[in-house]
Amino acid sequence: MTISALKETTREKLMGVSVATLATALFKRGLRNQTIQGVHPVSPKGRNMVGPAFTLRYIPAREDLNQLTEFRKPDHPQRVAIETCPAGSVLVFDSRKDPRAASAGDILISRLQQRGVAGVVTDGGFRDAMRIAELEIPAYHQRPSSPTNLTLHQALDLNVPIGCGDVAVFPGDIMVGDDDCVIVIPAHLADEIAEETVEMTAFEDFVVERVREGASIIGLYPATKEENQEAFAQWRKREGR
Repeated sequence: MTISALKETTREKLMGVSVATLATALFKRGLRNQTIQGVHPVSPKGRNMVGPAFTLRYIPAREDLNQLTEFRKPDHPQRVAIETCPAGSVLVFDSRKDPRAASAGDILISRLQQRGVAGVVTDGGFRDAMRIAELEIPAYHQRPSSPTNLTLHQALDLNVPIGCGDVAVFPGDIMVGDDDCVIVIPAHLADEIAEETVEMTAFEDFVVERVREGASIIGLYPATKEENQEAFAQWRKREGR
């Protein structure tokens, strides 16, 4: 399966929207299970991760097929994923929600950064997490882990539909991560979700400002009172949003 194109305008919009806001917009469309469970940033970056998914699937390791010598093979699926994940995409590991063995370490994640990959997500763990935290590339996992993935996991399929943190991820789906967590936007919805959530974010910023000034949320969030709708319109004009 090929990676879908992500419009630059859509990417820019999604860079400024929280995962929580995206989850609400997807819920409006009946999509209730798009936030990857149990996965958090190795270190906060203060900016979003946005890009199409490029996937790698693991299965339970079988000892006779999963020795350290596997890493010497140039066609090992994990190594191929690191070297072929397109720039601007997000590499997503299906590690079976098992962080006991690491999905990757700082050398491989550094290579992804050098190649221009937008981010990396696993529902397992990373080794060398402290070093990964120092990199610019956004990285998300369950928790630090030291044993190599070969001890428990066998890399098998590249760029196929996977499960990551109990969420279905198809190649080309749009991954968005913030300093809290990661969400999966079906590729065909990305443009309209981005447009809608930019509007939602503007309103939420207005609400936060009003609440910090002492306003009640009744009639404000949601804006069921006309006076708050008018105040929002004035706020947008003043803020240029």
